[in-house]
Order: sequence, then C-alpha cells, then structure tokens
Amino acid sequence: MNSIIVHYQEIALKGKNRPWFLGRLIRNLKRGLADLDVRSVRGLMGRMEIVLGPGADREEVGNRIRRTFGVANFSYARRTPLDLDLLGTSIIEDLRGRRCKSFRVSARRADKRYPLTSPQIEREIGGRIKAEYGWHVDLEAADLVVHVEMLTNEAFYFFGKERGPGGLPTGTAGRVTCLMSGGIDSPVAAHRMMKRGCAVNFVHFHSYPILSRASQEKARELVRLLTKWQQRSRLYLVAFGEIQQQVLLAVPGPMRVVVYRRLMLRIAERIARNGHSLALVTGDVVGQVASQTLENLAVVGQAATLPLFRPLIGMDKEEITAEAIRLGSYPISIIPDQDCCTLFTPRNPLTRAKLALIEAAEEVLPIDEMVEAAVRDAVMEDFEFPMVGSPIER
Repeated sequence: MNSIIVHYQEIALKGKNRPWFLGRLIRNLKRGLADLDVRSVRGLMGRMEIVLGPGADREEVGNRIRRTFGVANFSYARRTPLDLDLLGTSIIEDLRGRRCKSFRVSARRADKRYPLTSPQIEREIGGRIKAEYGWHVDLEAADLVVHVEMLTNEAFYFFGKERGPGGLPTGTAGRVTCLMSGGIDSPVAAHRMMKRGCAVNFVHFHSYPILSRASQEKARELVRLLTKWQQRSRLYLVAFGEIQQQVLLAVPGPMRVVVYRRLMLRIAERIARNGHSLALVTGDVVGQVASQTLENLAVVGQAATLPLFRPLIGMDKEEITAEAIRLGSYPISIIPDQDCCTLFTPRNPLTRAKLALIEAAEEVLPIDEMVEAAVRDAVMEDFEFPMVGSPIER
C-alpha cells in the first residue's frame, strides 16, 4: 500500500467555507507528519491522499492521523490507473496470502461520468476475486470488505477503515486559554475544545518557591501530551504563592478559595487577551468540590469578561476519568504533587458565596497591581510536535 486515503465528515457540511476548512486540515496533517517519510498530502474529490515514501512507518503515520482533528476515518490504500483490468489485477495480488471465508466489494464513483455504475464495478471486481480465491460473497457480515473508489483520473482500493478523532481541524474555531491545574479534569476539558477546532493556550498557577516545582513539571508533561493533538502549544507558568499570602492576610478564611479563583480568572484573562484568545476554559464540574457549587461558580465566573467555557460541567468523575485514560493524561494527572490550590486552604470553605460580600472582601486588595505583577512575571514556554523540519512541500 503506497497511500493513505483520509475521509472527513463534518467538514463536508461547511458549504462555501469548506475549502478553508480543508486547507487547514491539509496543513495540520502536513505539520503532524513532518518528521516522517511522507511525500505529499493533497486534496482529492471529497477525500485526501497522503502519499507514503519508501521509508514511511505506516503505523506511526496512522497514529499521527488518529490525533488530527477533522479526520473521520482513514485507510491504508493503493493508487492505480483508472483501468478496471489493472485495478482488479492489483487487488487480487494484494489479497494474496489473506485468509477469510467471506467478502464483499464496496465501490464509490466520485465522478459519475465513469461508464460503469457502482454496483457494476462491485460485481466485476467481486467476480474476479471469487474466481481467484473461491471466497463466499456476504453483503451483510463479510469477513473482508474491499473498498474501491473511482475518481476522475485514478482509482484507489483499500481493505477496511481506521477510525479518526472526528471534530474540526485545530485552529478553525479560534484560540482559547485553558486554566491547567495539573489534575484530571482540565486536560480533558482542553482536549474537548481542541476537538471543536480551538487552538488552546495554557495557564498554570503554582506556588514555587513556597512549594516544590512538581506541579510545574506535571503541567509541562500534560501540555507535551496535548501538543500531540494540536502540534503547537504555549504554556504560561504563573507564580501564585505571594498572591495567596496577601489574600491570607486580608480576606476571611471561608472566602479565600473563591477569591483565589477570581484572581486566577483575572490573571488568565489578561494573559488570554495578550495572546489573542477569544475565551477562557476550565475543568469545572458542578458539585465536584466545595468551590464548584452553582453559587460559587456564578460568583467566580463573574470576575471574567471573556466568555468562560466549562466543557465538563455536567459530567461525573467516572466519565471524566475514563476520558482521561483514553487520552493518556490520567497517569500524569495522578502523580502526587503540591498544588497551589491546597496552599492556605481554609478548613471550611464557603460553599454558597454571595457576590456583594466577596466584592467587599476584595476591596482591601490591590487587585490591579496583583494581576499586573503576576502577568508581567509569568514564564512563557512553547511546545511543538513533531520537533524537526519537514520534507513535505509547504
């Protein structure tokens, strides 16, 4: 097999904007395959072809495609001339050595000017396979499906399909900034936004040097993992310990967690605006912890003026954990660390905050100066996957 045929689904519904979405998907595929022996990525009629070089690792190419949003499914395929005899001969040769009891042929014509209809192509190719191997034709539950796609000037065939991640190509929906805690929830929330076409920046709050660097290392590892899905990421590391000490001295104990989170949102929003993000993202879930009651979520969210997205808001912990395991972030998220959220946390945090009381408590804090200093001193780190230059024409 010398090609991989990529099919998309949701992009096909984009009407006049479809070429722009397709262009972004092609660009993302090129970037994601940049260090592999891939000769070209090109758009065809309703599909895309990835042309493999002789040294290409097919399985690794497939793994990269599985992490490229916008791909509905893909198949390891062979390209042939638009000649039914050559097509049939090539299919029979590639089937040699396979064992199965039943098969069927599924044909599609992208160009309806081809003289044979799809059923006629299926019968012609299927008859040749049956005559060569004696396999039984089963149209309902075949052991092997031979897919044939006839285009204007060439044909492709492949055996079976691999599932892609679906969604929309990363970057087609704009940029968002995710508050990355290092726990289980926020990486899953970021991944869900990526699937909807968003490019995601990350902000992690830490309390070094009061606490260790462990939470920063976890945040880096999580961003490295997520960068495999969007190819480029930016992480901002924000020192929050001194801010927490200021809050500790000025704000009553039960209110501190709500005030901490409002300050985090303000700082993240300033960073987001500087980076041209259009929204903020958190891993909040209703009722999961004391700070995530509806009342607290409303009061905390009021501190932001950008749209605030909470993709996991109605999920339970078991659902989120299962998704984190599939994503691969779970083993990183459960590594013990010293999170800034555990520093100076009161024994009985407020669960039903009232906005007026929180705003009154914040009046004694130099909010603008605290935000400005945190943003100014934030450390920015860029991540890229893959890391080396590309042999593909750009």
